[in-house]
This record gives sequence, structure tokens and C-alpha cells, in this order.
Amino acid sequence: MLKDIYKNTDDSMQKSIVSLQKDFATLRSGRVSVSILDNVKVDYYGTKSALSQVGSVIAQDASTIVITPWEKTLLKDIEKAILEANIGVNPNSDSDCIKLFFPPMTVEQRKEIAKQAKAMGEKAKIAIRNIRQDSNNNIKKLEKDKSITSDDSKKGTDEVQKITDKFIKQIELMVKNKEDEILKV
Repeated sequence: MLKDIYKNTDDSMQKSIVSLQKDFATLRSGRVSVSILDNVKVDYYGTKSALSQVGSVIAQDASTIVITPWEKTLLKDIEKAILEANIGVNPNSDSDCIKLFFPPMTVEQRKEIAKQAKAMGEKAKIAIRNIRQDSNNNIKKLEKDKSITSDDSKKGTDEVQKITDKFIKQIELMVKNKEDEILKV
């Protein structure tokens, strides 16, 4: 029973790490990445669709992203979606594609994005702690139902804490690495 709790705890915490990685991908660092557009949704025949599903999205160089829609009629809709997403650049459109020119980041912008990374890390830590709380409650419930002894309960909560500590350290390392990447000029 306790092994199931450990496994579920580990699996759930791993999902929090994956979620943090996805959040980090949306942050801009020194080199522009197409993942900064992951949250941009285009109205495609009444359905909100990801930008990558309505056209090709390519990082042309360190500061330019080119979006070529599959259908030319979508140019205006894509422009509108980018403006609504408020990613910090204005779309430049010609008759074939949309280009996003990202200016070099200032020190203030880098510090602000590093703060966002830290906040994302804190959010992930809170999720990890909530998972720990749920696991500990499940262990206490087993003890209350007399399925395990109080010694087993103590060992169980200690093991859950070890798992939690491992993931908290991983998050702290990820945040530090992301901050270093963002602040590097």
C-alpha cells in the first residue's frame, strides 16, 4: 500500500516538473524560440487552434520568427491573435507571411523575465508540496483505518518527504539554470 503511495507521489511530482519545463519554454531568453508562441491561439473556422496547426512557424535567426500560414486568408486572423497574446512584438505582414522581429532584450527585461521564471518555480514548488500533503493524508488515513502501524506511518511520511526534497532540489536547479540562461547577454 505504501509503495503505491510512493509511486503515485513520484509520478505526480514528475508531472509538475514537466509542466514547469513547458512554462519555461514560453519565456524569452537571449535567442528567440518558436515556443514563445505556444499560447497563441488563432480562430480557424470557429475553432481556437494553435499557431503551428494553421501554418509553419520558423525561427529564422536569433531575433526573427517567420509564420507562413497554410491559407493566405488566415494572415489577418494570425496577426490579430499575436496582438491579443501580447508577446511584446508587433507582427509585420506581407502578402505571404508574417515576420516577428524581437529587439535585443534590455537588462530590465531580462531581470523581469528572470522574476517570472522564479515565480513559475515557486508555483511548481507549491504543487509539489500539495502532492506531499495529499500523500501524507493518505498515509494517515491508512494508519487510522489500522491498515498500517504508526511506525509504518512515520516511515511512510519520511519517505514522502525524501521524494519531495528530491523534486524541490530539481526545481531549484531548473530555476537557477533558466535564470542564468535569461541573464546571459
